[in-house]
Amino acid sequence: MSPRFRTTSVDAIEEIPVAGEDFRWKPVRRTLGIQAFGTNAYVADAGQTVVEEHDEVSSSGTGGHEELYVVLRGHARFTIDGEDVDAPQGTLIFLPEPEAKRVATALEDGTTVLAVGGEAGAAYAVSPWEFYFAAQGPAARGDFAGAVETVREALPEHEGNPSIHYSLACFLARDGRLDDALAELRRAYDADPERVAKWAADDEDLTPLRGMEGYPPFAS
Repeated sequence: MSPRFRTTSVDAIEEIPVAGEDFRWKPVRRTLGIQAFGTNAYVADAGQTVVEEHDEVSSSGTGGHEELYVVLRGHARFTIDGEDVDAPQGTLIFLPEPEAKRVATALEDGTTVLAVGGEAGAAYAVSPWEFYFAAQGPAARGDFAGAVETVREALPEHEGNPSIHYSLACFLARDGRLDDALAELRRAYDADPERVAKWAADDEDLTPLRGMEGYPPFAS
């Protein structure tokens, strides 16, 4: 590959099912090694969510991203702060306000949406969620050790992030490394007891840890 440019296609990028979501994720930024801004693609079939409901203040891990969505294929319906926006193939939707709630539903099979984002006036940093989304790939193949290593890539920048430590706990537990999993779960719980207790309430990944000495005092 030339050091001056990199090229691929949307079809060539691995399509990763994301646990608990309808859409499949295509890791555009990771595939091309982009460091200046975030960009990923999402694929869903008719009636499925193609962009999960979120805002960019709580989900970005920063002061909030501006986002541009491009409907590459198919047809989507966006809902932005309660207002519906019809988005057939070729539509561009720019959201300058990170606080705006956004969600999109695919209206045709194979609807593909590219998202590009970054915080205005700030150096780009990879968001924590990208690491545990990427880990779903090896996890789906039963490679939980690989999933652990993928999430651990986040630690230099995101040490102390409850989502990162929680994801590590889940993948370590599935890999049979229960002491390490319990230690990561404690780190997650100490960082955000309320959210981690909610996540863990019915999480089957953590079943092997329940009853171990030192298991966090989650509310039942």
